[in-house]
Amino acid sequence: MAPARLAAALPRAMRLLRFHGPGTAAPRLGLEVEEGGEVVDLGEAEPALPRSMRAFLESGESGLAAARRALASGRHRLPRAGVRLLAPIDDPEKVICVGLNYRDHCLEQDVKVPKEPLIFSKFPSAIAGPFDDIVHPAESSEVDWEVELAAIIGKTGRHIQESVAMEHIVGFTVANDVSARDWQMRRNGRQWLLGKTFDTFCPIGPAIVTKDSVTGLSHCALGMFC
Repeated sequence: MAPARLAAALPRAMRLLRFHGPGTAAPRLGLEVEEGGEVVDLGEAEPALPRSMRAFLESGESGLAAARRALASGRHRLPRAGVRLLAPIDDPEKVICVGLNYRDHCLEQDVKVPKEPLIFSKFPSAIAGPFDDIVHPAESSEVDWEVELAAIIGKTGRHIQESVAMEHIVGFTVANDVSARDWQMRRNGRQWLLGKTFDTFCPIGPAIVTKDSVTGLSHCALGMFC
């Protein structure tokens, strides 16, 4: 097959993940063939690829193209039951979150819908896997949670115009925004940071779904992993 035709035939949408497999000491990069299906071991399929998800995403289109080849090959697949899924990215430079980002959530708390985004952050150390336990800190008696859509930023930039913002997003995953409401709302000068960023307070995953999988994308308030 000619290279141009081969490129056109490769799947665009992917479900990127990290996992522990049989006999593997270090986390490995992989792909779900389909949601809940077999896992492609990218390290076996494409040995030249980086070993961390962050480095893989920073490799840009060349890394994504290699992953598409691995998915299309039909090889190096592991049964889902034989792997343990981890947080799809565990070492982001930043975890940027948007508070009060749903109108209904504002109304249920009897607070005004903000005119500008309310920005806070979580430390990367708060990240946990999608099936890991959330540790209830002894310092808090009011632990709460909210499910969120997280955008995974795979391309650096500054002063990005809204019209090209989606070019910097590689995909999306599920995030759980866990909060110690007593620390968020009443302690520490009512600053949000400490209440939001206890260890394990940011479970994510299981997969990063590339934006090719999503139709009708529009500008919205998102928790963003950079």
